[in-house]
Amino acid sequence: MQQDDLDKRVTSIFAGKVVRKDLLHQIKGGENVPSYVLEYLLGKYCASDNDEEIRIGVDAVKETLTTNYFRHDEANKAQSMVEQKGKHRFIDRVEVRFLPSENKYWASMDHFGYARIHIPEEFYRRYERLLEGGIWAIVDVEFRLSEDGKKDSPFHVVDLKPIQLARFDLDEYLDGRRALAREEWIDLLLRSVGLEPVRMSRRLKILLISRLIPFVEKNYNFIELGPRGTGKSYAFSEMSPYCMLLSGGKASTANLFYNNARRQVGLVGHWDVVAFDEVGGMKITDPDAVQIMKDYMANGRFSRGVTQVLADASLVFIGNLNNPVESLVQNSATDLFQPLPKEFDLALLDRIHFYLPGWEVPKNSKDMLTVHYGFVTDYLAEAFRALRKQNRFDETERIFRFGSHVEGRDATAAKKTVSGLLKILHPGGGWTKEELTEYVELAMEGRRRVKEQLKKRGSFEFYKTSFSYIDLENDAERSVGVPEQGSAGVISPDPLPAGTVYTAAVDSEAKVGLFRIEVTLTAGTGKLRTPTGLEKSLKESLNRAFSYLQNIKDKLGLTQMLAQKDIYAEAVDLSGGRIDCPCGVAFFSAIISAVRCRQVQAGTVVVGDLTIQGNIKGPVSITEPLQLCLEAGATRVLVPVSNKAQFAGLPEDVVERLDVVFYGDIDRAVLKTLET
Repeated sequence: MQQDDLDKRVTSIFAGKVVRKDLLHQIKGGENVPSYVLEYLLGKYCASDNDEEIRIGVDAVKETLTTNYFRHDEANKAQSMVEQKGKHRFIDRVEVRFLPSENKYWASMDHFGYARIHIPEEFYRRYERLLEGGIWAIVDVEFRLSEDGKKDSPFHVVDLKPIQLARFDLDEYLDGRRALAREEWIDLLLRSVGLEPVRMSRRLKILLISRLIPFVEKNYNFIELGPRGTGKSYAFSEMSPYCMLLSGGKASTANLFYNNARRQVGLVGHWDVVAFDEVGGMKITDPDAVQIMKDYMANGRFSRGVTQVLADASLVFIGNLNNPVESLVQNSATDLFQPLPKEFDLALLDRIHFYLPGWEVPKNSKDMLTVHYGFVTDYLAEAFRALRKQNRFDETERIFRFGSHVEGRDATAAKKTVSGLLKILHPGGGWTKEELTEYVELAMEGRRRVKEQLKKRGSFEFYKTSFSYIDLENDAERSVGVPEQGSAGVISPDPLPAGTVYTAAVDSEAKVGLFRIEVTLTAGTGKLRTPTGLEKSLKESLNRAFSYLQNIKDKLGLTQMLAQKDIYAEAVDLSGGRIDCPCGVAFFSAIISAVRCRQVQAGTVVVGDLTIQGNIKGPVSITEPLQLCLEAGATRVLVPVSNKAQFAGLPEDVVERLDVVFYGDIDRAVLKTLET
């Protein structure tokens, strides 16, 4: 292997904490051994860049595993070997328990299959994690019969050397981060997961890094759905001994949350991350499980009987999408939550903080795997566990505030995602405004992806999806979209520039048209200017609305300003129907929007015409225009109150999915059109 500059730097900065990841994949293909065990052995036998020395080292690792690592079903053989030889060395997970009834500490070894092994006090005093769930270690076990003939355990631990990290120095980790640029740090983290970042786009790198957020952020609810073979499960099966990956199967209240019979907290109380693999095949047999899961996902606590339980495990849902994303997005009957169990209702889905677009991650291939150095898994897992204690929740609000559509749960989700990214990429602080902007936009995109699917399923309740953030320094507002829905509808789900309004019309033959009215102000003498070739009826409608504006400009306090400006108006035919478009109300609203520099509410269409005297004239029918608006992606339509009698005849899907707002005069129309 040819070392690159980053390899040389990280091996110098993090000596003994990094390992060549290609060797791990090379051996792990034939050994069902935890990654941190293999990495320990690789660090011991393959600490070289000489190919021949590495080959010899790999053989030594394989020989060590053959001699010292036993499977669960070989426990009896392992015990017999100790009895026959008198002493043997094992690689196993060791846990020490204190039994008050005996005033005695006992060690247990998972694969050795024995729970009453004598252990000297020096080991569990020196390595406290033996008493806190256990650690993987190299253990020498000796066979000794009791001297006085008493019936006693014959197995004794005579030496123990931890494989998992026994102590972690956070300051050392933070110092190492400061010695590397952010892009170098990102590459190092990706190599630690076994991936080679050299050919990755910046966006793909950050998306892959976001898989790690549940490890550093408490009570974080994460979902990734995408094609098979993109490595969705790997991070949660191999990257930390503090993560439990559940593959399909049944999800019960007792297993996940609380066992009333045993009075024991379930998985969420014992693990930092609980991940559900192949979530589409998850069977929820306990009707209480979903309700308790909703309570837990909302605030990290739940009640079971008279017991209230608090826990901080993050929940991760991983699954496969069986249809192309484009078809799921564009089809009104499907959405990006399609594979999830039917028990996952809107309330549960609304508690998900981030939806990673798994379809953007390429399938794993040989080219995707790194041949360079990355962190030893156990070291990185300890770093992430230490970082869970940090509170970075409010750092977003130092620079930005959220727009009006970002509601309580949306803001919480975005801030938790940003907090997680800051812990991973800037564990000691020191981010820039540009970097924070990138994290905020990704966080809002991931939450908006959740909200868009809820809107598709739940209609009006979740219509506020035009996410934006505002720079506290200059009050500039920027919208954040989701790439897969960029062309899903003609009508943008985000606020358009001031002076731009959508309108729809229908003619006497029930032909419909959709238009975008665009108004700009230029230096001039108070004239209305329109492009040549504008439809006659449309031009007449614009002229009537402009005349009404001239009549009330004193009342609006716009006389002086309008005397120095020309109003340039254009109508863009979005449907190509080439029908008459009486659009006076939309045009007047666009003028006020441009003059006041206020955007129109996102996804809004304004229907109706205006006379010179300011009277409102509704279309002959609202059924056809509203159906068109819905299909084009609108969420709100302003309709003259004179058409209210037609509301009862609207199709059911239009009533359910569109917010129809009636207005009786031009002032109310403008008020309900513009953002507050």
